Amino acid sequence: MMEEILIHDATVLTVDDRNRLYERGTVRIEDGEITEVRESRDADRDADADHVVDGEGKLAMPGLVNAHTHLELTPLIGAFSDLGLGEMMGSMTAVYERFAEGDLSYLADAGAELAALNFLLGGVTTVNSMDVRPATGAETFGEAGLRGFFGQAITDLFVDVPVDEQFARARAFVEEYHDSYDGRIRATICPHDDWSCSRELWERTADLAADYPDLSVHTHLLELDESNTMARANDAADSLGLLEEVGLLNERLIGAHYRVANDEDVRRTAESGASVAHCPSVFCYWNPDPEMQWTPVPELREAGVDVGLGIDDHYWHDSYDLFGEARQARLAANLKREAGQYSSMELVRMLTIEGARALGVGDEIGSLESGKRADVILLDVDAPKFTPLTNVPAQVVNNASAADVETAIVDGEFVLRDGDVVTMDAEAVQQRATEAVERFAAESGWEIGLGGADPPGPRRLLSDLPKRGPARLLSRLAIQSLRDR
Repeated sequence: MMEEILIHDATVLTVDDRNRLYERGTVRIEDGEITEVRESRDADRDADADHVVDGEGKLAMPGLVNAHTHLELTPLIGAFSDLGLGEMMGSMTAVYERFAEGDLSYLADAGAELAALNFLLGGVTTVNSMDVRPATGAETFGEAGLRGFFGQAITDLFVDVPVDEQFARARAFVEEYHDSYDGRIRATICPHDDWSCSRELWERTADLAADYPDLSVHTHLLELDESNTMARANDAADSLGLLEEVGLLNERLIGAHYRVANDEDVRRTAESGASVAHCPSVFCYWNPDPEMQWTPVPELREAGVDVGLGIDDHYWHDSYDLFGEARQARLAANLKREAGQYSSMELVRMLTIEGARALGVGDEIGSLESGKRADVILLDVDAPKFTPLTNVPAQVVNNASAADVETAIVDGEFVLRDGDVVTMDAEAVQQRATEAVERFAAESGWEIGLGGADPPGPRRLLSDLPKRGPARLLSRLAIQSLRDR
């Protein structure tokens, strides 16, 4: 039987349907479930509970939901930061191919651990991750007491690993890990994206999804102009048309990015019940086309689409901070369009309940309400940066950071308490990550040090890149571009 926790006299941001905010509130947790959220009473300080937490000077809110991320390259944070876009993409692709071929397991293991530790410290209690070796992430996050959705990335035009092998791995992962760790870890089906997958792969993905009707389908969607170009090469009118034709445009679909979505895409997405993960920082950092429109998130939300926020490749822009994604979402949209694209409470909801709904678990997590699973974080707001404590939603999305998280509870269990990590050996995780990067540098030819990083030269890079898949991808795009003209 799980222990009872009572948090009293906290500022409580519920993110319920009415966005209720208690200046002096109490949250009671029993058997992993929230049983009460209400105004505090003096008697709460002496309540009969296993853990009575004094919330004075704290802000209690739902745990954050990272709606789209990747884990395996986490130890290389800082390594890509100062490269050109082409050099970064080439270097990343070479490393990705080695993961796909079963190499670099030590780096993937360290990556999952380091990501779990940093997300835990930053109040991220749920992740939705797509990786080449998802079992590592599932086990690491499960053992750390966190909640997560994990899936095997599948593509036939990006890596050279046989497609049959990729699907066999994906199926085996689902069979072993779905609904494991007391239901906190769930499997997903992950076709990589709409620009590096053939129609044949999408059709096989639809068959796999039909075998597991309870699983979400997680992909990169409408990320680049090449998304619709590849769809036409796949004998469809556009990207969403292809997914609709194979039977994947529905409420199970989570599409990351939607950068090039137009009004018709927004309408079809809303009608289908599909969801979106918006990842602003990665495109602010690595913008491939300054003339391209900004992601139409306000239009998606107005149409009724659930939009969560994701960090995506945190090692590409050197931040694990999901609070920062809310601020970046606002700044980028206001800069590209005009001020007032979001209210602060809208962004809070994208960090929490909308991310949960996008993952199909909005009835379980994402808000502090009686009957929901107890995923709760406490921020220390008794600090100069939060003084005076006014407009709490704005403080959360404009001013709060991962460093302000003091306590995190997942499924009614402490994973972080008063700044101390409960479920992981933080020092050991850091040591293993450092050793993994040192080994990777020695084996790969990367130079990684205090002053920055340099990937190996072009000859070494070309030898490590996949050959067959990208060649087919580029030829298809080139031929279709000629047809379009």
